[in-house]
Amino acid sequence: MRYISQFTDGMHINDVYLCKQKTIALTKNGKEYANVVLQDRTGQIEAKIWDLGSPAINDFEAMDYVQVDGVVTVFNNANQLNVHRLRVAGVDEYVAADYFPVSERSMEEMKAELSAFIASVKDPWLNCLLRAFFENEAFLKNFMEHSAAKSVHHSFIGGLAEHTLSVAYMCDQAAKHYPYVKRDLLITGALLHDVGKTKELSLFPSNEYTDEGQLLGHIAIGASMVTECIHHIKDFPKPLANEILHLILSHHGELEYGSPKKPALMEAFILSFMDDMDAKVETMRELIGSKAPINEDGWLGYIKVLDTNIRRTV
Repeated sequence: MRYISQFTDGMHINDVYLCKQKTIALTKNGKEYANVVLQDRTGQIEAKIWDLGSPAINDFEAMDYVQVDGVVTVFNNANQLNVHRLRVAGVDEYVAADYFPVSERSMEEMKAELSAFIASVKDPWLNCLLRAFFENEAFLKNFMEHSAAKSVHHSFIGGLAEHTLSVAYMCDQAAKHYPYVKRDLLITGALLHDVGKTKELSLFPSNEYTDEGQLLGHIAIGASMVTECIHHIKDFPKPLANEILHLILSHHGELEYGSPKKPALMEAFILSFMDDMDAKVETMRELIGSKAPINEDGWLGYIKVLDTNIRRTV
């Protein structure tokens, strides 16, 4: 299989890809054509089908695996595929794992690291809360298979676990540097801060926002999930419940970034800093490692989500 990350201008393509999106548009002359987004585990590419009435173009829909024959072109400094032939692929023509981005980290390794973090939390109430989530097999499976975002950062299978563990590791280091920080509270907040994403986003292959995600967002969903779990732990201390919920509600740091509350606890400030840093560093890593156009000086240009121009290190 020729992966999308290997595409170059003028390359002839004849392989199976996942159709992530399909929309119908009109040319200036009023003729219908299709905008299609194709995906494999290395990335996505926009494709055009200019002649929808061609007998070489069979009926297909979004989320179908399609056999595509076409040529790569460059438009606005980005690769694009002009499709000449297309049909729905048979189930024996593809392996689903080739079409979804997956964490480079081993799932078993991440599970072991997660278990070690939970075991390191000595406060009995917080340890019980963590075990209530992560010793639930159905929840753990969902958590491990989820991405951390639809796009931008950690938008791959295992991305939620990878991001969560990265944030927890950095929080652990901060707790060592600042020994007056309540480590157990901070680590618990780190491990639970994004649990709402298991309901905000659907699993692959779609990896799209759910109705619940669109209407509520992962911060409100996560706070609700933790509140419900706490209610099932008899005599869970109310002040401690308020503190862990505050970490979840404030972990985006600012009201304009979606947090219902700004950090008020030292541990909440640290969690918001580490969450933001991991997301931004991963965003840069993915951009610099991608096939995004880079000029001769190594600049990728202005990146909206980072609100700055970025460049490769010399």
